[in-house]
Amino acid sequence: MNIVSFFAGAGGLDLGFEQAGFNVVWANEYDKEIWETYEKNHKNTKLDRRSIVNIKEEEVPECDGIIGGPPCQSWSEAGALRGINDKRGQLFFDFIRILEAKQPKFFLAENVSGMLLPRHKDALQNIKEMFRNAGYELSFQLLNSSDYNVPQDRKRVFFIGIRKDLGFKFEFPTITFPKITLEEAIGDLQEGVLPALEYNKTNGSNCTIPNHEYMIGNFSTIFMSRNRVRSWDEQSFTIQAGGRHAPIHPQAPKMKFIEQNKRVFVPGKEHLYRRLSIRECARIQTFPDNFIFHYDKVAAGYKMIGNAVPVNLAKFLAENIKTQLETKTVNQTKKQKEIVEAI
Repeated sequence: MNIVSFFAGAGGLDLGFEQAGFNVVWANEYDKEIWETYEKNHKNTKLDRRSIVNIKEEEVPECDGIIGGPPCQSWSEAGALRGINDKRGQLFFDFIRILEAKQPKFFLAENVSGMLLPRHKDALQNIKEMFRNAGYELSFQLLNSSDYNVPQDRKRVFFIGIRKDLGFKFEFPTITFPKITLEEAIGDLQEGVLPALEYNKTNGSNCTIPNHEYMIGNFSTIFMSRNRVRSWDEQSFTIQAGGRHAPIHPQAPKMKFIEQNKRVFVPGKEHLYRRLSIRECARIQTFPDNFIFHYDKVAAGYKMIGNAVPVNLAKFLAENIKTQLETKTVNQTKKQKEIVEAI
């Protein structure tokens, strides 16, 4: 089945769908820092570099599905919480505009859990109604990536819609998987890591393991207000889009509590506290090692990875969408055949 992708980023969602057997024929991404990474890792996909607001419906290829994660900053609990009142939040409307015009068999849209906050209740209800009015049976659920072969606590909401004429509603699977630990995910990456160069520029080809470099610089008071270390036998904190807020490597002990909203690195162990590298973050987001991120400054690498949907979770949802579409289609064909034979 052919699908198109909006707000594609580096393509974590796209890669998961590809691994599930879908063909991503066309993708859209407006951020120029991401273009090289996307195109070099998705060589069979045509990348449209415009803003979605400038894309006409007829310019989007015919497809069986539309996927994407409209920008989440305006909904984020860590952000300004402006939601649909922010221009970025309003990009949901353009996603729905194109969905309604193209009428593919299904769609998937992903966003942060912050949109579930009470202050966004009316806006969220409006978005749900717009999806339904566009012609889709809507399923909606909050998922934690750590339940789906992703070594990370990462809660995100998913909208999945099936075109109404297909006669069924997507059912989120109830199956979950054992937790994957940081030891299992990145335990083999303890050697060869490099600090970024001055001004947090990349080491480039000097990294013996591609992208195995970490952001340097001070830690903010906000960062130091909470423990940022997870142990080897735990799952990672959420991988964020900002490198300065990347979790600390599990080689370090848990940060020492001083008072409310203030912690410090354990005295005498300060040398163990470094941010996770870009490659370690990519592993935690379940990107394969042959997926190479291209950037001049390491901040761009962290941004691409932190904004992505974990590949394993994307693959799991894609497989379930594919199975349900195929199963329902076979059942409908069988029923139609039985009706014809009965006549």
